[in-house]
Amino acid sequence: MESNRNRTRPGKDDGPPYPDRHADLVKRCQQGERRAQYDLYQHYVKAMYNICLRILNHEAEAEDVLQEAFMDAFGHIASFRGQSTFGAWLKQIVVNRAINQLRSRRLEFIDLDSYRPGEGEGDLTDRLDVADVEPFDEQAVTLEVERVKRAMQLLPEGYRVVLSLYLFEGYDHEEIGNVLGISETTSRTQYLRGKKRLLELL
Repeated sequence: MESNRNRTRPGKDDGPPYPDRHADLVKRCQQGERRAQYDLYQHYVKAMYNICLRILNHEAEAEDVLQEAFMDAFGHIASFRGQSTFGAWLKQIVVNRAINQLRSRRLEFIDLDSYRPGEGEGDLTDRLDVADVEPFDEQAVTLEVERVKRAMQLLPEGYRVVLSLYLFEGYDHEEIGNVLGISETTSRTQYLRGKKRLLELL
């Protein structure tokens, strides 16, 4: 998962365009082809819904945000220039939409005055690597990931959002801070506290 940290973010113009297996579908969408829109939707709907659900933890809201995000994406698809994959570009729209929905709930974060540097770290690694199962067993890894996702649903909202963005969506703390409108330190605090609580739940 660490390799996700090094990828170029959607919207950056440095470097060559990304190869995209759905480039032909995107081009046809840009030409207004409805069938291509449907096909592209089918390719991404499940993954994007899962992102919405991880962030919002509410099925009806996730479905609403998902539809709004796809409408937004198809409405602005002419502006997509291939500086990232279409999936990465769409994911950014989905995450931003989900975060905007959370803001309407007045998402609360931990009071920094109560944070002590190093708290929650101890013998824990900097990441919660749910795939670190020896010897490798794909079924066991899948079950472990599902167990983590279920436990995350029980976390306070601020913890859950930061953990979801960091662990599952590949954002770093600077990016999370920008998306949520908080400091990088607050993001790290949420992550450490949230990870500690998550491990207790597990």
